[in-house]
Amino acid sequence: MQLDQLIKSCIKKDRKAQEALYNLYKSKLFPVCLKYCRSHTEAQDHLHDTFILIFDRIRKYKGKGSFEGWMKRIAINKAIDNYKKHSTFELAAYRAVGLSEDVSMYEDELSLSFDTIMSLIQALPQQYRIVFNLYELDGYPHKEIAILLGISESTSKSNLHRAKALLKEKIVNLDKGAVKTIDNHGT
Repeated sequence: MQLDQLIKSCIKKDRKAQEALYNLYKSKLFPVCLKYCRSHTEAQDHLHDTFILIFDRIRKYKGKGSFEGWMKRIAINKAIDNYKKHSTFELAAYRAVGLSEDVSMYEDELSLSFDTIMSLIQALPQQYRIVFNLYELDGYPHKEIAILLGISESTSKSNLHRAKALLKEKIVNLDKGAVKTIDNHGT
C-alpha cells in the first residue's frame, strides 16, 4: 500500500492501516524516543503514546514535507510535554549563563558502543538530557529550545554545558574503568 493511501486509511481510523503504519515506522521512531527517555521500557511507552498522537492528529498532516519528519516532531514534542509535566526542578535555579564546550577531544581516544553512549546520555539529569538531545542530536538552536521548554536561551546553553561536562566526566571515568552513575538530580 502506498504511503498516501495508508495515511488516508489511517484518517478513516482503519485499524489495519494503523497497524501497517506502526510497523512501517516503529523502528525509525524508536531511536528518537530512546534519546529522550531514561530506559528502554520508558522509550517503548513513549513510542506507543507517540503513535496514539500520530493517529489522533494524522488528518492535520498536509502532505508538505517529510511524513517521517512530521512524526519525529510529534515524538520530540511529546517528550518535551512529558518533561514539562513531570519536571520537579524550579526554572529559577537554571537561569545561569552557560558557555558552549567542545567535548569531541575524546572521540578518537575511546570507541564507545551506541548502547554505552545512550546509557550515558539517558543517565543525565532530565533537564540536561533534554537540552543535550535537542541541541546536539536533533540540531535545534538554543533560541528554539528555550521557547519549547519555557526557559531562557542562557539556561539552555548552561544546561548543555553541564550535560557535556557530566558526559565528559563519565567518558573519562569509563576510560579509567571507574564508571559512576549520574543520579537524576545532578548530584
